Amino acid sequence: MKRINLQNTPAPERVTSRAVKFDSSGNTLKGTLYTPADAAGPLPAVIVTGAWTTVKEQMAGTYARELAARGQAALAFDFTGWGESEGTPRFVEDPAVKTADIEAAAVFLASLDEVDGTHISGLGVCASSGYMAAAVADSDALQKVALVAPWLHDAAMAESIYGGPKTVASLIAASEAEGAADSVMLGASATDETSVMYQAPYYTEADRGLIPAYDNTFSVASWKPWLTYDAQASADRLTKPLLMVGSPSIALPAGADAYEARTRAPLEKLWLGEDVTQFDFYDRNDVVTAAADAVSDFLNA
Repeated sequence: MKRINLQNTPAPERVTSRAVKFDSSGNTLKGTLYTPADAAGPLPAVIVTGAWTTVKEQMAGTYARELAARGQAALAFDFTGWGESEGTPRFVEDPAVKTADIEAAAVFLASLDEVDGTHISGLGVCASSGYMAAAVADSDALQKVALVAPWLHDAAMAESIYGGPKTVASLIAASEAEGAADSVMLGASATDETSVMYQAPYYTEADRGLIPAYDNTFSVASWKPWLTYDAQASADRLTKPLLMVGSPSIALPAGADAYEARTRAPLEKLWLGEDVTQFDFYDRNDVVTAAADAVSDFLNA
């Protein structure tokens, strides 16, 4: 199985990149803007965000490079309190903060000379699908939204996934305790059973997601905002074009199905075969290529 090298674009001669920074609620966020090497004139743009706990060098950067190679100005960035970006407390998976960061990124992109401010869209991978859908639903600066391997839970789904009402209540209580923001857990591990993602593929593999830039840290203060988050709610507000790319074997197909049934947005779908897993969407060459092709066609339509 061939996978994309996380440190290099598959077609480096077709993509250029530069470090950028912008403000979000008083914090300086760091990002990388990828553009086609032969770009001329203002470009359509896309903000690309990745799975929970991740940084811009992981799947967000992978898809941003792919979309730049297909003609977009594509921004991957570190959320508030993650990676190279400012913000405290650190390592908190807070959907409200991350959604606000996406909206700030859209304002920043619209200010750039190389970007067509009337054609800015969003691509959310895994957990950030919920954040991205909400940002697009509520921001006049964003025109379309694409979701790849979407994780779209609500509180009821979270209870089922994370061990039932008692376990969820205990996690929320821990996140509300004094000092929770300074109490951190290992994000992913192949050997430590107390990690948040024990033996999860991608995150625990050095040639995939376990790269030096990855914080691999999870604040206990994350549990309440994460477990009580309703990623389904934006379906009622979203009226802009929506693309979902996934498979029957993604981590939370029920969430994608529920969102599809609920939304009034014009919807397109690409569903790959059962052999394609959640983690394959992050870096498996043929899967990323198929997903990026679909997203590019959708954004350019």
